[in-house]
Amino acid sequence: MAGRQRHRLLLENAEQLVLVCGRREPYLLRDGAAGLGVLRAASLVVGLDGCIKAVGQTDVIRNQFSEATFERIIDCSGKCVLPGLVDAHTHPVWAGDRVHEFAMKLAGASYMEIHQAGGGIHFTVEHTGKATEDELLATLQQRLGRMLRAGSTLVECKSGYGLSLDTELKMLRVIERARKSMDIGISSTYCGAHAVPRGKTATEATDDIINNHLPKLKELKLSGEMHVNNIDVFCEKGVFDLESTRRILEAGKGIGLQINFHGDELHPMKSAELGAELGARAISHLEEVSDEGIVAMARAKCAAVLLPTTAYMLRLKQPQARKMLEEGVIVALGSDFNPNAYCFSMPMVMHLACVNMKMSMNEALAAATINAAYALGKSDTHGSLEVGKQGDLLIINSSRWEHLIYQFGGHEALINYVIVKGKVIYENERCETMSSY
Repeated sequence: MAGRQRHRLLLENAEQLVLVCGRREPYLLRDGAAGLGVLRAASLVVGLDGCIKAVGQTDVIRNQFSEATFERIIDCSGKCVLPGLVDAHTHPVWAGDRVHEFAMKLAGASYMEIHQAGGGIHFTVEHTGKATEDELLATLQQRLGRMLRAGSTLVECKSGYGLSLDTELKMLRVIERARKSMDIGISSTYCGAHAVPRGKTATEATDDIINNHLPKLKELKLSGEMHVNNIDVFCEKGVFDLESTRRILEAGKGIGLQINFHGDELHPMKSAELGAELGARAISHLEEVSDEGIVAMARAKCAAVLLPTTAYMLRLKQPQARKMLEEGVIVALGSDFNPNAYCFSMPMVMHLACVNMKMSMNEALAAATINAAYALGKSDTHGSLEVGKQGDLLIINSSRWEHLIYQFGGHEALINYVIVKGKVIYENERCETMSSY
């Protein structure tokens, strides 16, 4: 027995314990996702440092550890334990919702038509610029809390509704304050090239970002005032062209940021080819990606962050998830939460990925855990239930893990516990029993 060393949490006797990975894989391709390592009658131990110490059959774990050493024990009989979900693409810091634009979209207006009419990003930029830092923080905390209750324990958070240096920094400070004050994990992304500011050309905006924004970010990173992980550009016709995108991404990479950008969403831009060439960690959207771009991403081990909510809400062509999987691309998922695609729920994203993009449930879960963590450079610590990884977990009130995807919109009654670093962050006391389904 493992002495009298104290431990934070014991989850015991789970009907299913879904490892996702079992050999420290940094990501799963199509064939790897076919088997997610599901243990039955299993238990898991999280230490005081918040990391997983043991995973295995309940009888084996009971022989190794004394119940008296645990701060908390949760009986998971009849329930499933999964890794915390990872949302690889969100825009959660903004003021001024765009519910009025939804009616315009339903009437047939395109994304770029709304954008050119003064709506879209520029509407949100105006309202975000007027909001105080504390106001933005309050709404961000509320949104992240909803994501957490829907099972996301690690979320990528972008700036990008500032466009000016002062407002972009305000947004990044808000993300930093949330990172320090909340239990949910955050990967911070500078997205100052989300749109071309009014009164500037794309070239002028590019020069401003390279000459002013990025040097200031480097200064704040070096001083420890701000943690920024990724750099993003909206590479799109009428926004930032391929050459402007290249210049900004190379400059961001030069100050130590991971390349993780919007590409090939509305028009084929050869963004995937560019990202592969530059060593991008991930590219998002890819509705209009070329066959050559898919092959290039597979070779470069550049993750494709697919956003089925966006394609659904904007009535775009669905990303070619099956072709990407067959070509060996690392496929990840994100909610793309923003005022244009308002969805907090990764379980709903996974469901849409299966129905609309023809992914299997195993592929969708891998894409929302280990592969989404890889897209953020975090798969060494997140995305699977393995010894040494952070103890971020979900307990769902079901005897089969697939209910998390199968029950479209049912996660509010299904997710029983959300756990971060071995601490119960959310306990759903109203969680229904399976007999009621």
